[in-house]
Amino acid sequence: MRRMKVILLSILVLFATSISIYAVDKNSDKDKDNIYKQLDLFGEALSIIQDKYVEEKTPQDLIYGALGGMLSSLDSYSQFLTPEAYKELLVETSGKFGGLGIEITIKDGLLTIVSPIEDTPAWRAGLKPGDIIVKIEGELTKGITLKQAVDKLRGKPGSKVTITVLHEKDRKLEDVTITRDIIKIKDIKRASILEDNIGYVRLLEFRESTARDLAKALKTLKSKGMKGIILDLRNNPGGLLNSAVDVASEFLPDGKLIVFTKPRNGNKVEYHSHPMAEKCLDIPMVVLINKGSASGSEIVAAALRENKRAILLGETSFGKACVQTVLPLSDGSAIRFTTAKYYTPLGNSIHEVGITPDVVVTKEVTEEKKEDVFETIKREKTFDYKKDYQIVRAIDLIKGLMVFFK
Repeated sequence: MRRMKVILLSILVLFATSISIYAVDKNSDKDKDNIYKQLDLFGEALSIIQDKYVEEKTPQDLIYGALGGMLSSLDSYSQFLTPEAYKELLVETSGKFGGLGIEITIKDGLLTIVSPIEDTPAWRAGLKPGDIIVKIEGELTKGITLKQAVDKLRGKPGSKVTITVLHEKDRKLEDVTITRDIIKIKDIKRASILEDNIGYVRLLEFRESTARDLAKALKTLKSKGMKGIILDLRNNPGGLLNSAVDVASEFLPDGKLIVFTKPRNGNKVEYHSHPMAEKCLDIPMVVLINKGSASGSEIVAAALRENKRAILLGETSFGKACVQTVLPLSDGSAIRFTTAKYYTPLGNSIHEVGITPDVVVTKEVTEEKKEDVFETIKREKTFDYKKDYQIVRAIDLIKGLMVFFK
């Protein structure tokens, strides 16, 4: 018990020291006193649990649990990362990690799929944006945190996990067994000339190398005589803010406002387009979005539309307009939390609302039997764009716009 009191005292001193500095900065003795009072309450509960809980728990177990609860109470995007989880996050940002290949979030208290990443186990299993994961291995996900969900869904490559999914479209439950794999993300899924010198680029995510790879792709398409471009951001869940700014800069003159953020102190931070190696400015442009387009995708789409550079076509996007910051802690763990909300160049917030495209085109989907799923995947790999109604409509739109760009 004495050991526990020493540990508890150290924890309280640590918290009190950091909070004390914050309180002095805020010059608020009232806030400072209130924090000490709440820390006393926390210490009291910690001591009781350590002494009387039915199973022995280490101080780290309890503190990590408390940190996890604190972060998850902020919003669905904030989380505490153990040292192992933080390392995994760093690997994800570089573009290669293990798992199913889905971006998930907690929306209205439900574990919801933002988007499956193309050519991953989740995508091949037929999971869609908006689908709700009701169970993981038979256990209900009600009340689950994002970290807990990620821990359950990830595992050794080659192992299987069964999830129960409520499909948004038909509101039917389905058990889906997926084999985990190493997820290798190619930022640019495809870059090609379609017809009438119309270029097509599909971005899957916004990673460290995305803008650099995009510049190379644009250079190649220009050498092939590109006179119009379709930027496909469908099912792109986002990624790095700076990467999204770089991508938007590829299509905008220097100095154009792309996005601005407002942190807690109210001092907004603006992000403007800057010089890039391969600007693509003087040709008509259409951007494709759908419900799986989130965060960075929405930043790029809104910036291009509101700077009158592109027309948006497709379906309303997901609606994630908050910025997360990851700060490492002294033991190798980290906290990921929302530090700002972002706004479009015209000052609009699309958080939990999404972006409505200029031209609404619902993707025409025919009902397919289970045994036909692999035929669909095969067709996607051969890229028969004429069977993608949204791309066809985008091509028609660009052909009309070409008249004004001559």
